[in-house]
Amino acid sequence: MGRRQQRLSMDKLVIEAGHTERHYWRDLWNYRELFYFLAWRDILVRYKQTVVGVSWSVIRPLLTMLILTIVFGKLGRMPSGGVPYPLLVFCGMLPWQFFSTALSESGNSLVNNSNLISKIYFPRVIVPSSSVISSFVDFLISAVLLGVLMIYYQYLPSGKIVFLPIFVGLALAASLGVGLWIGALMVKYRDFRFIVPFIVQFGLYISSVGFLSDVVSQHYSYRVRFLYSLNPVVGVIDGFRWCLLTGQTMYWPGFVASLAVTIILVLTGIWYFRKTERTFADII
Repeated sequence: MGRRQQRLSMDKLVIEAGHTERHYWRDLWNYRELFYFLAWRDILVRYKQTVVGVSWSVIRPLLTMLILTIVFGKLGRMPSGGVPYPLLVFCGMLPWQFFSTALSESGNSLVNNSNLISKIYFPRVIVPSSSVISSFVDFLISAVLLGVLMIYYQYLPSGKIVFLPIFVGLALAASLGVGLWIGALMVKYRDFRFIVPFIVQFGLYISSVGFLSDVVSQHYSYRVRFLYSLNPVVGVIDGFRWCLLTGQTMYWPGFVASLAVTIILVLTGIWYFRKTERTFADII
């Protein structure tokens, strides 16, 4: 009996100011199973009760590729740098589709999981992060389709393909940074659910998906090209084409600018998300 009382007296719950803040990032590891569960659930829900299922991840980029090829390649007569135009467009579609899907999914993730957020504690950053990872599955499916297109056009990838993981990581970081901002803002300002589709639609045409970024410097000054590269997706798309397509050049000042903007987005996104996270359960 004495040992049992001693054991109970030692098992105390200590509430200490700042304890949660210091251990927040450690909790991310402790709640990793929840992260896996949410990511897997998002993947299943996305294709549940759909007619074409996972095939939609192939149909959507293919249809977009055909439209952009007709608009920019046939009607606009944009240069392709010696690359089959559909292949050029699809190399741009690959990272853009990942970014746009991750932006839409992570933006709505907190609101869609309001019941979970309002009932239990866990690091809320898990929710938008799991949405970004689930969007990565579509990216992998489209990457397989890109390989099929390269075989069809009998086009061997550039030897610089070994650097592709760097730009994949940059796409992940940009998606996460913007997703944290949009997700946190949408909890407080629900009007953002109307703004996000506009950003996605507008961003498709200003992110060099359907044309080479070199067109900007050909028609305008390199200062404009540098400002254009402040769009983080532009640097990712240029990097994908530089890695996959032979003969494509890389505008390195623009890449550095895209990288700097991506880092800023991630750091400020984490900062703003952590700042507003404590109020999510009250207003969601």
